[in-house]
Amino acid sequence: MTLTEGASVLEAVFESALAHRAEPTNTYVSLHEISMRGMIDLRGLNTDKKFMAAAKQVLGIDLPKAPRTSETFGDVKALWLSPDQWMILCARDKAPALTAQLTEALAGIHSLAVDVSDMRAIIRVEGEGAREVMMKGSSLDFTDDDFKPGYVRRIRFAEIAALFNIVEDNVIDLYVFRSYAHYTMDFLTKAARKGSEVAALRK
Repeated sequence: MTLTEGASVLEAVFESALAHRAEPTNTYVSLHEISMRGMIDLRGLNTDKKFMAAAKQVLGIDLPKAPRTSETFGDVKALWLSPDQWMILCARDKAPALTAQLTEALAGIHSLAVDVSDMRAIIRVEGEGAREVMMKGSSLDFTDDDFKPGYVRRIRFAEIAALFNIVEDNVIDLYVFRSYAHYTMDFLTKAARKGSEVAALRK
């Protein structure tokens, strides 16, 4: 909570988890926070035609049913998390209104839509070597052909719960719970420091 100039009451002011932290230097990939992204936790049954139709009416896209996939329409993106759960991404200032629209459209249908934009921090790993850096924190082979743009998966990264989405071939967004943002950035900064490249891990 912050008392803004000229205000007579306390007003909530958003501040991202890494707002006061300078972006790391001396790394062979770019590491930076995506701070203005809204996130909505959407739950429902993918076998419920009414649920799927109502979600599409609001979002403009069919929710992905195939595991570890995503769908995009304009600035809205849906990440598959499980057969009955998706993370909806949008501009941060759009999330409250979009959540309200989903709640209204899904009234009477077994479902839940919650704005969880403050729950996670997002760190973008970008550049040649992005997959290599990710492999230093997980047991997954990011050079596998299944790891294409759009791929999404929940994992253990550097011993913590995380979620990643491959945005482009060398652009990966890593989602972690907000309280682990600094820990994760510390890990990534060390994993990506210049001179620590591992050519054998590149595609």
